[in-house]
Amino acid sequence: MKLLVFGANGQIGRELCRAARPPGCDLVPLARARADIGDALAVAAAIGTERPDLVLNLAAYTAVDRAESEAEEAWRVNCEGARLIALACRRSGTPLIQLSTDYVFDGEKREPYREDDRVHPLGVYGASKEAGEAAVRALLPEHVILRTAWVFSPFGANFLKTVLRLARGEKPLRIVADQIGSPTPAAAIAAALVAIARAIAEDRAEWGTFHFAGMPPASWHGFAEAILDIAAPRLGRRPLLAAIATSDYPTPARRPANSVLDCGKIAAAFALSQPSWREGLAATIGEILDREAEAGGRG
Repeated sequence: MKLLVFGANGQIGRELCRAARPPGCDLVPLARARADIGDALAVAAAIGTERPDLVLNLAAYTAVDRAESEAEEAWRVNCEGARLIALACRRSGTPLIQLSTDYVFDGEKREPYREDDRVHPLGVYGASKEAGEAAVRALLPEHVILRTAWVFSPFGANFLKTVLRLARGEKPLRIVADQIGSPTPAAAIAAALVAIARAIAEDRAEWGTFHFAGMPPASWHGFAEAILDIAAPRLGRRPLLAAIATSDYPTPARRPANSVLDCGKIAAAFALSQPSWREGLAATIGEILDREAEAGGRG
């Protein structure tokens, strides 16, 4: 089976490139420099040249706040890019896994969000991703849309790496405590993608929209507290951590107060259980700090 991966240089793409795969499962990673998903010719050429058995679209514009001032680019990547890939997949008869986000919801629901709950994005990022979902559904029946949340890894920019950077400073950390979500290790998402790809290869896949995210639910403040619990012994210090309200930390984009995802459907369809984000967090922090120590030793 050949997997063609758009967005291979992102957090999940990089984890997928190093994830364990079944024998005979070949991966063709495409970073934006090789294939801009907003370019119809580039998308068609990549799929036409490689002739994959499965396409994975992991490429996205993910700068949630910057999207409010760069809406055109966010829509070009998250909506038009998804549409172009789905269209090329339809023409070639290739199934697609499309990655999406918890930010398609407005956060007003008290319980975890199910796949069939009403979508109501609060900002450009969520709206553009939801429109990308709709384009995939309209164009290609053979799709899996995988919504996930609060992704962290040793790669790129994410909340975990921001907290580790701030923890080395002298100022207390002020972290929002009234937004609840599902932190998710990128490595666990990569493993889930491999499992879904295998099910597709074995003709036992269910098509549609699924949620996959870590457990248990946490606030940003609780997530930061866990990061500091693990990292402080190695950092040699632990800054003060203050819980604040969303209103105390205004941002260009509104975030959902509750974006916890119900993952029961994917468990039934693909036998995928929710990963423990705390276990994934310890491994990720260890890798980040080991790399920093190794770089410091070389310096």
